[in-house]
Amino acid sequence: MIRIAVDVYGGDNAPDCVLDGALEAMREMPDIHVIFCGAQEEVRKLLAGRPHDEARVRIIDAPDVITNHESPTLAIRRKLNASLVKTMDAVKAGEADAAVTAGSTGAALAGGIFRIGRIRGINRPALAPLLPTAAGKPVMLIDCGANVDCKPEYLVQFALMGQAYMRGVMGVDKPKVGLLNIGAEDEKGNDLAKSTFPLLRDHPLVDFYGNVEARDALTGCVQVIVCDGFAGNILLKSTEGAAQLILGKLKDGLLSSTRSKVGALLVKPALKGLKNELDYEQYGGAALLGVTGAVVKAHGSSKAHAYACAIRQARTMVEGKVVDIIAGQLSAAAGDAAK
Repeated sequence: MIRIAVDVYGGDNAPDCVLDGALEAMREMPDIHVIFCGAQEEVRKLLAGRPHDEARVRIIDAPDVITNHESPTLAIRRKLNASLVKTMDAVKAGEADAAVTAGSTGAALAGGIFRIGRIRGINRPALAPLLPTAAGKPVMLIDCGANVDCKPEYLVQFALMGQAYMRGVMGVDKPKVGLLNIGAEDEKGNDLAKSTFPLLRDHPLVDFYGNVEARDALTGCVQVIVCDGFAGNILLKSTEGAAQLILGKLKDGLLSSTRSKVGALLVKPALKGLKNELDYEQYGGAALLGVTGAVVKAHGSSKAHAYACAIRQARTMVEGKVVDIIAGQLSAAAGDAAK
């Protein structure tokens, strides 16, 4: 049985969508046990009206909430009864195998670092979402906002962690790594990109493709895109906005006349498939890589199905032994560096 701790009060649609998503995940995956972290009496009352297997549910009393307006580090250290803190603590104590939250990104990062702890050798844990590609298989973007200022060695660690995830969770045998840049030529970029390029190129454990421009990020030419959190967040939000714009304009056009509505009925199955491919909910959330536990940060606006997908992602991280693989990669890299 895989135990998943869930932050009941994380996200814009908590607690109802969190509970509905977790119960959806339980129906889909009979091998998971869900630990709800929230005010015990409230959670118990909300669950009472929802059919579920009580033997696979546990509640940890966590009545406090960390908001987006609080200092993440101070809140994590002071609000010890907060739902997000208790979620992370359950992993640290070995009561849960993974944690899922849609709460404050800063608090989730601080919780991963200060409550669970970093993997030895990792300087900066990173948030790593999966994005759809033209090739049909997702690409990992690492980092997407946890570290806006980076050093070249951080990006090398991001590459190692990204490769470990794509192998362990996504089943990619030899994931290629690309460095996000303003041009494909080796000498392109700012100081960070220019300093990072030779480190990735010459690293014995990194299958380095080279520089990747933003317009090529979703082609599927690589399986991991490495960048600092500032550039990564801009790329992520830009692709989300572009997808929403395209789908919105397409919908408006198809409903603009009787003729187009008839045509819409004919292409409805294809359009539904397109929407699913571009829907971030299908990928769950951003994995927090670099901490000694499986942690998934779901989108703040997640609905029930998105939570279910995030829980599925956390389960797969546990099954794929991502933390162990990352620790092994870092140990091997340290050994090569010492030679």
